Amino acid sequence: MDVRPFWLAGSPATGDAELTVTNSHDGRVVGVASVPAPEQVEEAVAAAHAVRKEAAGLPVHVRAEALAHVSRRLAERGEEIARLISAENGKPIFWARGEVARAVSTFRFAAEETRRFGGTTQRLDTEPAAAGRLAYVSRQPYGPVLAITPFNFPLNLVAHKVAPAIAVGAPVIVKPAPATPLSALLLGELLAETDLPAGMFSILPVPNDRAGALVDDPRLPVVSFTGSGPVGFALKDRVPRKHVTLELGGNAAAVVLADADLDWAAARIALFSNYQAGQSCIAVQRVIVEEPVREAFTAKLVAAVESLVVGDPADEKTQVGPLVSVDAAERVERWVAEAVAAGARVLTGGARDGATLAPVVLADVPADAKVVGEEVFGPVLVLQPVASVDEAFAVANDSRFGLQAGVFTRDIGVAFRAAKELEVGGVIVGDVPSYRADQMPYGGVKESGIGREGLHSAMEDYTYEKVMVLTGLTL
Repeated sequence: MDVRPFWLAGSPATGDAELTVTNSHDGRVVGVASVPAPEQVEEAVAAAHAVRKEAAGLPVHVRAEALAHVSRRLAERGEEIARLISAENGKPIFWARGEVARAVSTFRFAAEETRRFGGTTQRLDTEPAAAGRLAYVSRQPYGPVLAITPFNFPLNLVAHKVAPAIAVGAPVIVKPAPATPLSALLLGELLAETDLPAGMFSILPVPNDRAGALVDDPRLPVVSFTGSGPVGFALKDRVPRKHVTLELGGNAAAVVLADADLDWAAARIALFSNYQAGQSCIAVQRVIVEEPVREAFTAKLVAAVESLVVGDPADEKTQVGPLVSVDAAERVERWVAEAVAAGARVLTGGARDGATLAPVVLADVPADAKVVGEEVFGPVLVLQPVASVDEAFAVANDSRFGLQAGVFTRDIGVAFRAAKELEVGGVIVGDVPSYRADQMPYGGVKESGIGREGLHSAMEDYTYEKVMVLTGLTL
């Protein structure tokens, strides 16, 4: 099998080691990626540092056209890329096509935002002492960005770091997840087709135990990390003087109130608890349902979960595929068993076949069970009945996480109350917490992270405000 090169300062390169990527459904080898040697990583960092001033000074049209080119090429090669995502990640092909479509939009949004992302002016003559003065406020990139990306969206979550970096004129070094580097490497092919200067991007599939040197390197002043909470906060503690953005985990709640459309809620929650085999930071994990509709809703939810097609991710009909590895599936299976041993009831699901776990619905789960308080990152739903809206919101907030929440209600007053009271970065009214538009601000509070993604927001995170004051003007 051909060895895929990595991308070093915009050019393909091979190193002294290889990384074999396998399909978690059937164990077949999907591809082999070359791993850079330490001296090649140093070359990539040095190139990013050296080009930082040229990158910051790139004309807007150059940056915007590079991003637009990548968007077009992703669309042109969409089916090929979707099949690669599905193969290396285990994601059903239906969802993999959706990820490619989102990445197409992400780069397109970035190209559009690049053309809008300009300076502002502020009159300072609000006091006599500042007569004739005007401030021009621009945003300048901090410098090269280290982007550390996860396995669950191996293309679009890379896009959400690479695209805003290019948009603001910041070189970017990507360290993709070792389980799924191939999609990021293919993205490198498309970036290499643009007129971006050498050194503007590198994609380095180094193992996790070598990431620390990149994190520590002072030539990479911005670290953008998506992944688990313990790793993310340890990273932030490691480099407290750097600008660090963290998009971390969650145990997302969907609140189903008595006035909800129960059929719609059941169908959406069933699907979006399991659409990534539960491996999404905003997959539905906790279902908080008001008591008057608990029995009716539970029946509808269980039926909807049982109707999902579980199986081979390459099958067009499959909705729920395997987890990223057998180890991951075994961990989720253990957490479910621990909950059952503590008194929980399994309403459906739980059978495991290799890395695939049949979607699980649990009731009567103790509040201290891992499947309630931790991020399961697997196809598990926990039902939590409540007596009122007050209790529903209190239970939703009873979490150290705060990424997104969904609220199924037709009461506009309750919707605005949810937006005010729920301790999360995003409240999705009338749908699951799993909804994300790629252009909107996305991120959490509490232990779900720091900073925001979504093109404009990430562009602000990668830059700082710089003020120029003009003096002696006639205003």
